[in-house]
Amino acid sequence: MKQLSQRILNMKASSVRRLTKYADAAEAKGKRIYRLNIGQPDLKVPDEYYEQIRAFREPTVEYMPSQGIPELREAVERYYKTIGINIDRDHIYVTTGGTEALLFTLLALTNPQDEILIFEPYYSNYNTFFTMTGCRPVAVTTYAENGFHVERDALEEKITEKTKAILVTNPGNPTGTVLREDEIRMIADVAKAHDLYIIADEVYREIVFDGRKMTSFGFLEDIHDRLILVDSVSKRFSACGARIGVLVTKNDEVLELVSKLCQGRLSVSTIEQHAAVGLYSAGLRVVHEIRDEFERRRNVVYESLKQIPGVFCEKPEGAFYLICKLPVEDASEFLIWMLQEFEDDGETVMAAPADGFYATEGLGKNEIRIAYVLEESKMKRAIEILGKGLAAYSGRTDRAVQ
Repeated sequence: MKQLSQRILNMKASSVRRLTKYADAAEAKGKRIYRLNIGQPDLKVPDEYYEQIRAFREPTVEYMPSQGIPELREAVERYYKTIGINIDRDHIYVTTGGTEALLFTLLALTNPQDEILIFEPYYSNYNTFFTMTGCRPVAVTTYAENGFHVERDALEEKITEKTKAILVTNPGNPTGTVLREDEIRMIADVAKAHDLYIIADEVYREIVFDGRKMTSFGFLEDIHDRLILVDSVSKRFSACGARIGVLVTKNDEVLELVSKLCQGRLSVSTIEQHAAVGLYSAGLRVVHEIRDEFERRRNVVYESLKQIPGVFCEKPEGAFYLICKLPVEDASEFLIWMLQEFEDDGETVMAAPADGFYATEGLGKNEIRIAYVLEESKMKRAIEILGKGLAAYSGRTDRAVQ
């Protein structure tokens, strides 16, 4: 038979789900696993979501407008105006999750071999979309010792004639870093100086801790012609499986291209769009309750990790992830061992190897990403197991993973 796509064959597996087969095998043997590898919170979805589903009584589940139903776009418009970003519904396209919003943005902006500047470590699933579109990520490395913050010189030295855009996740996944207002301004100035687009993935916008104020790129009036916002209900409302996102831009040329892509996939789920209207009607009160819960979990995880010898991490400023360095040579090998060989009272832990969150070969090899998506007591127990596992692993003489 003819060879399958070399493009996809060369694509790396997602760091988030890479060890799933080992976890499934461990569970089949009766182990209980604390899954800290994926950003799937255990928090209750607002009641308004289910009320909208129960209220849907149309005799036919029809295709909806490719741009999204008017009720949802109006709800998103109201939300943005509430937080100080002046847009109207014509600037909003509803997408199948924030991932489709990002994919359509890359398809609209880039040609194969165009370059996208991105701060590493970055969300590993972005690599899927880089492969699908043929554009190339160019990593600007940030460091835990500097809180994973951004410097202008490091950004500008990576710009070439092929550079098309800067992709920024703020608050950050996997680092939990919240960019300062001066950093947002600096990135905007660089984009203007070099005629680049800014793709701002702000799905964790309200999940910021310690009284910080998150500065959205949408606040900057002078970059609206080059800004594309990617957003979602997944994290803000703990509704990851709803798969409702939005792409927001005031650039009419970009919107025209995005419209073609949206027409090609016909429409987003009819019922989920109506349900998402309910989420936005729940308001920021619900969002702030979710933020406060994640802040408590952050505190438990960070303080627990500090007690483990040889572990280093920065205290996250937002989102619900952190990157930590472990006293091992290969974190992926260690995590597999945790799933295959280790248990404490029948329990073990699964996290995400951090090497897949870097584009630069060799970085992140001894790091993991932890998603603090379980209640405080479970997170505390999970970190306790991690510490016991590290102690047992360091005492092994045979570290080969089968």
